[in-house]
Amino acid sequence: MNATRWLSLTGFVLWLGKTGQCVVDETEKGWYITYIDRDPETIARQEKMAKKQKMDKDDEERLQEFIEKQVERGKKDEEIAGSSTGGGEFVRENEEEKIKLKINLAGTSKKEAIFKKPALLTKRPAEDSGSAEKRSKREKEARRISALDDIIKTEESRKERTNRKDYWLKEGIIVKIVSKSLAEGKVYKEKAVVQEVIDKYRAKVKLLETGKKLEVHQDDVETVIPQIGKEILVLNGAYRGSKAVLKSLQEDDYSVTIEISEGPLTGRQVDRVRYEDISKLY
Repeated sequence: MNATRWLSLTGFVLWLGKTGQCVVDETEKGWYITYIDRDPETIARQEKMAKKQKMDKDDEERLQEFIEKQVERGKKDEEIAGSSTGGGEFVRENEEEKIKLKINLAGTSKKEAIFKKPALLTKRPAEDSGSAEKRSKREKEARRISALDDIIKTEESRKERTNRKDYWLKEGIIVKIVSKSLAEGKVYKEKAVVQEVIDKYRAKVKLLETGKKLEVHQDDVETVIPQIGKEILVLNGAYRGSKAVLKSLQEDDYSVTIEISEGPLTGRQVDRVRYEDISKLY
């Protein structure tokens, strides 16, 4: 540090952090600095990206509002259908009309009875009409649900494209260390909880067994699949950032089936989610 006003490299690093030129972080391996790019083109690009993310969020909120309105409309239709349909008793048109029997005592023992036409037969057309009405309502409900599923699938495809990233670390998830070079291989295959995400690709973790803290790159770790019925966090894809419950495993294609447990799509099952797109929550 000759010919400078700093007596040591540490002092220079601290000065960079205080003046806002770099992000400074002290780790077990020493000082780690990240340069803050204040180039006008970079700032403009970041603002453009933030604007795009806001537009995507607005689209998602509009979709959620539309889905909620569709659900409310379906409930109202069911209430109206339930109040407009009702059953009625079959009543004889003439209670005083008698049943006539003609008995021939001199001849054979045959009995001839003349009955009034049953009221049930006169009511048959109304009953058929009611069945047709119910069937029509069921078909309309099925079409409504099908249309809603199509909307959700279309939105899932759009979100899959926008939310699929090359980074996935999130605070609060359990990961397994798969790097043999980390800590000289002493922590290989140990599990840890992510306590802090430093940037998109690096994080500070705490080993579950010993409590030791490390700084890792996402290539040093892998996701952990819990037991069926346990809660997980979606790390990538259409439902990135959503909490869900693990429902089943498909070991043949290394995928799982999950059920979303929060938000307007709570209860929706999603199939064929990759192993690396989810991880166990701490």
